[in-house]
Amino acid sequence: MRAKWVFFGALAGFSFLVITSSAMALDPTAIDAVRSKGVLTNQDLQVIDNFLADGVQELVRTRKFTAIARLRAVILSRQGTQKQYAQQFSASALKHLTSGLQAALTLPEEVRTKVTVNLLILIDGLADLRLLDLSVAMLRSDNAIVRYWAIHGLTNPGIIAKLDARGAATLQAAGAIAKKLSGLVDKSGPETLALMVQLAGAVKVSQAEDLLLQIADLRIKQYMAWTVKYELLDGSILKMLAEKMPGGSARTSAVAYRFGQLYSCAIQRYVVGKAFLSSVQRQQLVSVLIGTEDKCTSKLLGAPRTAIKRAIERDDDAALSTEHNRLLGTNAQAGELAAKIKFVYGPDATGRKRNGPFALPRPAATP
Repeated sequence: MRAKWVFFGALAGFSFLVITSSAMALDPTAIDAVRSKGVLTNQDLQVIDNFLADGVQELVRTRKFTAIARLRAVILSRQGTQKQYAQQFSASALKHLTSGLQAALTLPEEVRTKVTVNLLILIDGLADLRLLDLSVAMLRSDNAIVRYWAIHGLTNPGIIAKLDARGAATLQAAGAIAKKLSGLVDKSGPETLALMVQLAGAVKVSQAEDLLLQIADLRIKQYMAWTVKYELLDGSILKMLAEKMPGGSARTSAVAYRFGQLYSCAIQRYVVGKAFLSSVQRQQLVSVLIGTEDKCTSKLLGAPRTAIKRAIERDDDAALSTEHNRLLGTNAQAGELAAKIKFVYGPDATGRKRNGPFALPRPAATP
């Protein structure tokens, strides 16, 4: 049976890649008996290793994909918290997944991608810091879906919580991951950037903040070129930027500038693009504009703000532009946000700083 490949729909739906009834050959009886024990023997540890070896082997050797989600669920459900058990499960997962990914490289291209993705989805589900290097290695893949699941395994909530545990080793790992991801920003689509934003906003290391600024710069550039896609992503980016602004650090101005310019781009796109944006695009922008006003600028300025929401509800572009200028500033006068946070926009091409955001150019033709 041929798998149907549709990129974004397949991202979550890639769990459709499933194995034949041979998956039932992965018998959990022995490992279930071991998992219930308080103290494990060497023989018990071998049972764990055998279980992971068999499970990964099934994932690699399958050709008919009809039940693999069930197989992954069997493996994931056998993680445990008893110290000996957890350590052996993690060590065996690393050993056999490493071998599995290496074995996948020897397969024909079509099968190789499917098997690699299946293994990466399992790694993602395990959320084990010891497996991070396996996902990092897959960032070099030329296949966008492989890269997506590699990034997913580095940025899922379970991994982020562990990376943000404040230990020196985990913070160092978080910084290294953020630096690796920064090299992929320019060639990533919105669905992949959304994963990066989760890590960049949540993990408190300088490399993660650099990654967030890089993503914001890319989105601003795409707005300016009228090539931006999936505007809803910018609500998440603006939220993460806003959360990093009140600290008063030396980098606050850089963060605030991106917040102001990106928010301005979204507002200007809504107004300027009214004649040709689709209803979906406009609705996404409405969500970004109102959500950012409610959750971000109201909090940053210390008082509820509703002018943008009211202007949109009245379909009053003049009022929306007035509120944009009052909040974000013009070249003649700084806005309320800049007065509160203390930042400027730019520099522009001549090196000059500005009081207000750069104007969105009119598109040369309908995008």
